[in-house]
Amino acid sequence: MYYLALLADEKNATEWAPDSPEFAVAVARHQAFTERAGSAIVGGGALYPSAEAATIRNEDGRALITDGPFAETAEVVGGFYVLEGPDLDEVLNVARHIPEAIIELWPMFEWMPVTDQKGCWMALLREPVAAAVAPGTPQWDEGMAEHEKFGRLAGSAVRGGGALYPPDSATTIRVRDGELLLTDGPFAETAEVANGLYVLAADDRESAIALSAKIPVTPKGCIELRQIVDYAE
Repeated sequence: MYYLALLADEKNATEWAPDSPEFAVAVARHQAFTERAGSAIVGGGALYPSAEAATIRNEDGRALITDGPFAETAEVVGGFYVLEGPDLDEVLNVARHIPEAIIELWPMFEWMPVTDQKGCWMALLREPVAAAVAPGTPQWDEGMAEHEKFGRLAGSAVRGGGALYPPDSATTIRVRDGELLLTDGPFAETAEVANGLYVLAADDRESAIALSAKIPVTPKGCIELRQIVDYAE
């Protein structure tokens, strides 16, 4: 089964520019983790600082674009992994070694592996907790049909992505002084929680925003658009 691990920490605590010495140190720590995790990692990437993010909402059929992440919270997402394992316990044994303070772990209903991540952006879909639906329900099927339409529209610009199970299936992981602390649900009490993501190819921020604005979201939902760091640069 696939799991999305959203890596979060206090705002500005680990948000370094990709050309900074601090970022290089963080990359080295994550390289050590990836070597340890091996084939359990099937996707992921570091994200540019949240100050460069864009939030996209649909208001009366029009896209409303604002700069910055989706909400003013104490923690921000700085990267993500997609992990694969037979069950939650096995994935927790891997995720606990991720070198981040807070990890939001979500079981994924599906995952389309990324074949080429160069020049890509992560579009993290968020929705109100009350709007979450479970796979197999008519509401879920209706939503998936809308996403299939988007996939046909976007074509090869969609490099990967997947849907998440409802928020009551999420687990928050914190490691303090070597002790594993687990809590049910997402890491923060916010109006919107994650419910899926796309990895999209785009030439620039404006193109990425224009494409992401076509992604179907629930009423009062939003898309948090973040550029993925290309280590080859």
